[in-house]
Amino acid sequence: MAARPLVPRQLNERLQALIQEAGCSNAGLARRVNLVGAERGLDLRYDKTSVARWLRGQQPRGRAPGIIAEALGRKLGRTITVDEVGMANGRNLAAGVGLQFAPTVPAAIEQACELWRSDVGHRDFLSGAAVAASALVEPSRDWLITGPDAHVARTSGARVGISDVTAVRELTTALVDLDRRFGSGHVRPVVVHYLDSVVSVMLTGSYREEVGRRLFAAVARLTELAGYMAVDTGEPGLAQRYYIQALRLAQAAGDRGYGGYVLAASMSHLAAQLGNPREIAQLARAAQEGARGKVPPRAEAMFFAAEARGHALMGDAGAFESAAGRAERALERADPEADEDPEWIVHFDAAYLADEMAHCHRDLGRAEAAVRAAEGAVAGHPEPRVRRRAIGLALLASARVQQREVEQACRTGVQALELLGTLRSSRGAGYLDDLRERLQPYAEEAVVREFGARMELHAA
Repeated sequence: MAARPLVPRQLNERLQALIQEAGCSNAGLARRVNLVGAERGLDLRYDKTSVARWLRGQQPRGRAPGIIAEALGRKLGRTITVDEVGMANGRNLAAGVGLQFAPTVPAAIEQACELWRSDVGHRDFLSGAAVAASALVEPSRDWLITGPDAHVARTSGARVGISDVTAVRELTTALVDLDRRFGSGHVRPVVVHYLDSVVSVMLTGSYREEVGRRLFAAVARLTELAGYMAVDTGEPGLAQRYYIQALRLAQAAGDRGYGGYVLAASMSHLAAQLGNPREIAQLARAAQEGARGKVPPRAEAMFFAAEARGHALMGDAGAFESAAGRAERALERADPEADEDPEWIVHFDAAYLADEMAHCHRDLGRAEAAVRAAEGAVAGHPEPRVRRRAIGLALLASARVQQREVEQACRTGVQALELLGTLRSSRGAGYLDDLRERLQPYAEEAVVREFGARMELHAA
C-alpha cells in the first residue's frame, strides 16, 4: 500500500519502543500485520523493509495503522491504539474517536480508552465538537441488532477482582452526589482523569468472566456520568462520544436495561439540544424495544417519559398524552420499598416524572399544567438535588411567564439564580438564559430590569 510521510518527518520512537517491548523483529511484525490484515479480507504484503520505513517516519494509508496496532496488541497481550504506535497524527483519523459502536469487545476497550486519553490530553478535535446527528441514531440501531458478546474475560495484564469493581461503583456514587450538589464544573476533571489513569488499566487487565461483566457495567455507568458532566459544562459534542461508549460498554456487560437508559435518559437529551424531537421519540422507543422485559417499572416509566418529551416538542398532544399515561402507570407499579431496582434508576421518582411533565406542558403551551407539574417537582426534590431544584425553579418561572405572571416569574427566577450561584453548571445557566429570553416582551417592567441586573451580577 502507498505510504505518506509524517509531517515533519521524524523517527517513530513510539513504534520502536513497542517493537522492543514485544521482543519482535521487523520481519516478525510484518508477518503479524499481514496475518491480521488477511483476517479482515486485506491482501497485505509488508516485509521487514516496510517496518523499517515506518520506523523512519512513514505512515501507511487506510486501515493499516489500526491493523499494526492490533498486531502489536496481540503480541503484548493488551489493547494498543493507533496513537500509541505513533500513527494517529492525521486529524481525520482522530476526529472519529468515540463516535463508533465498536463491533468487538477489544475494539470497545480501545475506543473508550482512546477517548479518555484524548479528553485528558485536551486534543484539539474534541474542543467545541458539535453533536453529530447521524451518530445519535446509528448507535441505537447497532445496539438493537447486535447480539450479546459471547465472552469478555481476559488473561493478560494486571489482575482485576471484585474489590476493584466495588471501588469503581462506590466512587461513582460519591461523584454523583458531588455533581448534584456543586455542578459538573467542579467534578468532571476528577472523573476523566480517574477513567484514564485507573479504569483504563482495569479494562486492559486480567479478569474472569463474571468479574469482567461487572467491571463493564460499572465502567459504563461512570462513562455515562462523564458524558452527562460534559453536557453540564457546555460540551454536548464530547458528551455524545461518552454516551456512545457507555452504550457499548453496557452491551459488553450484558446489561440491556442500562443500555436503554443511556438511549432514553442521555442521548435523547442531546437530540433535544439539536432541536430534533423526532429523534428523541425514536431513541426512547429503541430503549423500550431493546430492553423489553429486562427493566423494572421505574425504568419503564423513565423510557415512556422520554418519549413523551419528544411528542410534546413535536406538538403532538395525542401521542404525548398516550406516552405520559404509560409513564404514570408504570411508576405507580414501582414498589418504593423494594430493593430490586438497579442503582442507576432509583432516583427516578414522582418528582423527576413531574419535572419531565412540566417540560412537556410548557412546550405544548399549557401554562397552568406546567406550573402545577413544576411546583410538584420542586417540592418533591430533596435538598441535596441542588441542580435539579434550581432547574425546576427556572422551569416554574418560565411557566409563570406563559401565564403572564411576570412578577411571580421574576421572584421564582431569583430563587433559581441563588441556587445556581452555588453550582458550576452550564446546563443550569442555559435554563436561566431561556427564562431571560421569555421575559424580553416585558423588558421595560421594573421587576424584569431588576432580574436582568441580578443575572448580570451573577455572571460577573
